[in-house]
Amino acid sequence: MDKKNTIIGVLLLVAAVASMIFTARYGPKPPAPLPYTATPAETSATPASTFTGSAGSAAAPATPGAISAPARGEAEKVTLANEVMIVTLTNHGGAIDSVALKNHLAVQGEPGLYTLNAAQAAPALSLTDFPGADRLTTYTLVSKTSTEAVYRATSATLEVTRRYLLEPAPGRDDYQIRHETTFRNLTEQPQVLPKAVFNLGTAVPLNANDYGLYLNTAYNDGEEAHFVARSDLEGGGFLSWIGMKDGTPPAFLDRPASIAWASVKNQFFCMILTPDQPGTGVRTERVKLDPNAPAEDKRLYGVTGYAQFDLKPLAAGASSTFGANFYAGPKEYKRLSNVDVFKLGEEKVMQFDAFFFNKIFLSGFFAPLLFTIMSWVHSIVPNWGWAIVITTLALKIVFLPLTLAASKSAKRMAKLQPHMAALREKFKDNPQKMQAETLKIFKENKVNPVGGCIPILITIPFFVGIFAMLQSTSELRFAEFLWVHDLSSPDTVARVLGLPINIMPILMGATMIFQMKLTPTPSVDPAQQMMFKIMPWMFTLFCYTFAAGIALYSTINGLFTIGQQMIINRMPEPDLPINNGGVTKPGASGLKNVTPKKKK
Repeated sequence: MDKKNTIIGVLLLVAAVASMIFTARYGPKPPAPLPYTATPAETSATPASTFTGSAGSAAAPATPGAISAPARGEAEKVTLANEVMIVTLTNHGGAIDSVALKNHLAVQGEPGLYTLNAAQAAPALSLTDFPGADRLTTYTLVSKTSTEAVYRATSATLEVTRRYLLEPAPGRDDYQIRHETTFRNLTEQPQVLPKAVFNLGTAVPLNANDYGLYLNTAYNDGEEAHFVARSDLEGGGFLSWIGMKDGTPPAFLDRPASIAWASVKNQFFCMILTPDQPGTGVRTERVKLDPNAPAEDKRLYGVTGYAQFDLKPLAAGASSTFGANFYAGPKEYKRLSNVDVFKLGEEKVMQFDAFFFNKIFLSGFFAPLLFTIMSWVHSIVPNWGWAIVITTLALKIVFLPLTLAASKSAKRMAKLQPHMAALREKFKDNPQKMQAETLKIFKENKVNPVGGCIPILITIPFFVGIFAMLQSTSELRFAEFLWVHDLSSPDTVARVLGLPINIMPILMGATMIFQMKLTPTPSVDPAQQMMFKIMPWMFTLFCYTFAAGIALYSTINGLFTIGQQMIINRMPEPDLPINNGGVTKPGASGLKNVTPKKKK
């Protein structure tokens, strides 16, 4: 392909990268744990709003009273465990304090496990604004086995029993906890309950390089997934800068909707609540994880969410149970797309189409397809780095016919360039005539002016999709390849004057520069020539702090393209009706007369 066609694909990819850069500032900081990893945040109770309902009245119903429970003191914790996780429960709210993942380390090379909800606004699945049964209530542990724990809080009017079950069951994933909260009316009168608002857990940035692109709450309204990002709660923005909007960060954001599932997540891990009955709304709050950190350091903020549910009125002596499955684990597409377990589109938490650019090129379709292919390769070659290499080569081979077609069209177009320049000079004062003659030349020489672009455009969704897929794939976290210790982070091998030396992006830039030198130039325009020279440097800078897996893909793609271009350059020149003197063969337009005369 010529440089004009190459630039189309590269510019589109640069636009994708630029959109991510604009959304969140990447910086050359080493990926290190942030200081809050073992310090729960001190946050106030959820602000009152129309999100949470209040108890109603029907025939002078009883209302929940004060819980007869021990005075609130130090939390008493118990654990449930299976082969993949350790669930720590607390009697404060009778809820999930944290979930440690046995197969995922917090820091590479260190023994500590990655723990969900370690820093928290509240225990996960704790009730909020439910008098006498919420997270401020101390529950009593009623029973405990290795796979089940039951908590209870009782008042004069209401008994609340909370059950957690962690054992294999048909239709349940190993990372899922079965939860049931039962409300029992202890009076002889009907009782209207408040709305049940369950905390979804708190998601935090993974490390100092994580600027929260994927840190958000998510929910499915029965039709599609929606996301509320941490950045939506940061305030500011262009409209506030020009005085058209209040730039004060909102305390929370409410999204009333029918909720099939709700989640909080970061780039590689998530907690998903899938209830037996639909919810009525989701709230998102930003959580300051280190009270002593400067407010402007956005990395030291997490996100917590709440899901709201309506509870049916209880008849005298009656009870009702809220049931749900709670997933706490890695964002693994293969796992979350298992329809025998996750039937409501929970795989959408992968957020393959996180950005507008991804939506244009249907990354929501192509990224899962490409991950499925890469996973199949990994099942044969059990190294994610080699899986990326082989998948990249397979894509290049599949699209080779399209690339050759584009190259052939580009060569024909390049051969016409001198004659096109002559036409522009001769008919510069008659645009209509120039256009007519140009189309005539294209037709007689069987050249499609967009023939070199269309085959390339067809491949763009696949390449954008693989970028999106590699950005969200938890399997790449701490995956090693050659000198790379973590394919999900930059492959920094040293630092010079505080700046990281990342080998993969440098190799990627070198392949792009060499590729540009191999590619014939159809244009003599100095501005375009300068753009061709600058583009590899720009793209390298954009991608310099990206994950090594993405740089690996780009490097292999570039190396294959270099070999491909060397073959293309050895292909015979296209046979056109135009001879070397600018005289067309019989039946072609008389181009020998369009060459401008030299000025005397």
